Amino acid sequence: MAADDSLAVTPFGSCPLPKSRYDHILLGHGSGGQLTADLIQRLFLPGFANDVLGALEDQATLRDCRLQIADCRLQIGSSNLQSAICNLQSGWVAFTTDSFVVRPLFFPGGDIGRLAVHGTVNDLAVGGARPMYLSAAFILEEGLPLVDLQRIVASMRAACREAGVALVTGDTKVVDRGKGDGVFITTSGIGLVPEGRSLSIHAARPGDRILVSGTLGDHGIAIMSVREGLEFETVLESDTASLAGLTEAILEACPSTRCMRDPTRGGLSSALNELAAASRVGVELDEAAVPLRPEVRGACEMLGLDPLYVANEGKLIAVVPPEDAERVLAAMRAHPLGRNAALIGEVVAGHPGMVILRSRVGGERVVTLLAGEQLPRIC
Repeated sequence: MAADDSLAVTPFGSCPLPKSRYDHILLGHGSGGQLTADLIQRLFLPGFANDVLGALEDQATLRDCRLQIADCRLQIGSSNLQSAICNLQSGWVAFTTDSFVVRPLFFPGGDIGRLAVHGTVNDLAVGGARPMYLSAAFILEEGLPLVDLQRIVASMRAACREAGVALVTGDTKVVDRGKGDGVFITTSGIGLVPEGRSLSIHAARPGDRILVSGTLGDHGIAIMSVREGLEFETVLESDTASLAGLTEAILEACPSTRCMRDPTRGGLSSALNELAAASRVGVELDEAAVPLRPEVRGACEMLGLDPLYVANEGKLIAVVPPEDAERVLAAMRAHPLGRNAALIGEVVAGHPGMVILRSRVGGERVVTLLAGEQLPRIC
């Protein structure tokens, strides 16, 4: 091993982090943290350079690609003749893609199929799009029980129905036994961004308030509880859910919402660090205001994990002008997926690009991007 490839000491549960350069892919490249950001900046952005990709939004909004959808129904008039009633919607195309390699395939509150639908729907929804169509590609391992695949397909069908989207195309490949870990799924999605709606991670301004839709870390700790055999007094389930209805409620309450993000890989920390860097602002968080379930807090303390880095699959953060914060918070709490919503911080002009956490005891610490990988294979 060369001197510049030596490994730095990392927190419990994290994979090793090279001090400078790396020659091979590490688990940490899938963390959604610093190694992921490095890989994107050093390899993918230069390799596929264009302005849409370079914006690094959760979805690509294609401003040069208009979409018109006619929702047509038949209505029987007084003359007993049928006439077509068409509701024409127009706007911009939003497009996203994601892959899912979660282990185990089935976990409390969901499975890889449900996760695959929700993950893609949510990436569209937090960009202000109305999700419409999905594709799905399945990488199947030889020996996967057909009953498991049937269960995954049924789960995806139910998730599509709940989210109001249609899965309209797909692909299937099979790899040798021992080469695929059951099933991997890649989903892509198309949505409609209504005219006049514009959200962006680059749009935050000093004074804006930061809200989160509910308790953090539920998904990651639910996965870890299965892997490690942890038991809680109450059942802890993944929070995986479609956020499309909640995002519409937020945008109805506050059309001037700056941006929304779903804090999946890398958790709240990655989402806010990305926001601070893109908008060239600072972020200040109040630790006491961040909602956590007691089971999640206890599990993180026992395992040496920081809940700010634990993945979520059914939560979002919203950045809104200060005068709209209370109205948006009320709208979130009125929605079933936002009952535990909270105002957790503020955008500031100072320390641009940095996230500062005010602790419960009055101190402050910098919340950086995740260095390695706390919980691999959680989505």
